[in-house]
Amino acid sequence: MQRPVRVAVVGSGPSGMYAADALTSQEDIAVSVDIIDRLPSPFGLVRYGVAPDHLSIRSVRDTLDKVLDKPGVRFLGNVEVGVDLTIAQLREFYDAVILTYGASRDRALGIPGEDLAGSIAATDFVNWYTGHPDVDPGQYVAFLRETTSVAVIGVGNVAVDVTRVLSKAPGEIDWTDMPQHVLDALRESSVTDVHVIGRRGPAQATWTTKELRELGELEQAQVIVAEGGDVSDEASRKAADDKAVARNIAVVEDWSQRADDGRARRIHLHFRCRPVEILGDTRVEGLVVERTELDAQGQAHGTGETHVVPVDAVIRSVGYRGTALDGVPFDASRNVIPNAEGRVVDDGTPVPGLYVAGWIKRGPTGIIGTNKKDAVQTVACLLQDAQSPQFLTATQPDPDGVDAALAGRAVDAGGWRRIDAAERALGATRGRERTTLWSREELLAAARN
Repeated sequence: MQRPVRVAVVGSGPSGMYAADALTSQEDIAVSVDIIDRLPSPFGLVRYGVAPDHLSIRSVRDTLDKVLDKPGVRFLGNVEVGVDLTIAQLREFYDAVILTYGASRDRALGIPGEDLAGSIAATDFVNWYTGHPDVDPGQYVAFLRETTSVAVIGVGNVAVDVTRVLSKAPGEIDWTDMPQHVLDALRESSVTDVHVIGRRGPAQATWTTKELRELGELEQAQVIVAEGGDVSDEASRKAADDKAVARNIAVVEDWSQRADDGRARRIHLHFRCRPVEILGDTRVEGLVVERTELDAQGQAHGTGETHVVPVDAVIRSVGYRGTALDGVPFDASRNVIPNAEGRVVDDGTPVPGLYVAGWIKRGPTGIIGTNKKDAVQTVACLLQDAQSPQFLTATQPDPDGVDAALAGRAVDAGGWRRIDAAERALGATRGRERTTLWSREELLAAARN
């Protein structure tokens, strides 16, 4: 090769970092990588999605951080593709572009009353309590102060995270890196009851056993199995042959046999219930659910029997979805970028130099580690393509073009390290390892100090 292959990775979450690591860990082809993110801080959902009280999972960012120190890798934070740089510009400045910007929008329930005040997306609430710059710090202060009973729709790990954060005593979370305004608002919360709603049974829930068990270990909250917690149907009995599913079922069965112990807060598990309407004139006043039954394949079907769950707020946690980017093909039915093993395709034809990895490639599935295998697959395709004599001769990227276009806007790895140091220093003043800086202005000020 006459020169290194220049690659732009759009998104600095696990997929983007794993892609950059895979590109620079091989020695067959010389590569330089720019990791571009619209936020001043890297690591995506590891920083703004993983619950702050899950330190072992959040510690993955320490591993990802090492990628920024690798030769040939550059971080360009505070740069939004589609605003500060277009896809056309990226394809002018680089030989290849890997899109790893994830799936950050919530999926709608599609039921009446969903737009009432007090009905919110779990994605927004998680962004708030993790200190995402896009969320106003006061957005959920009144919500928590005025709400006593919340329905969390969904039985995945995000739903469990939200339920746990709402149900913990102040002393169980004040050691975390949550911004101070979040800790203050949670301390003043009036929430006493959280109703977790799942349209299928405990055998079909997608939470992990470890996270599920944590609900039963809270200081001031008791778990109550309100309805549908049995595994009497054929599909659930078959699913229970899986060891992980059997462990989840055992946890739920144990809770179902416990008596009310009178604790101040309660977590109510409602299985085989699907939401059909959110009641209220101007704000949430209740949730109508329809009981379901499962067929032999484990799919839920409505029985026509409905009842009202008494709540004054609803948090929707039924999944994430990807969004389109101007100049890039998009499959609106699946909310992903169409691809063949990571090569972006347009009507079945590969788009030269354009690749995809992570949730925007395959949808919001898997755990953090899943993204490593996924990114490696995409990088293998890129490196295979780069061996073609036409790959480098097809474009002559301007190595200085991106810097000229950004005109000093970008936060580099050194800027991120200054943000990191500022957060650790702030945390130390409050007896914590770290306190997250939430505003873009604070983040940029720290980065450029």
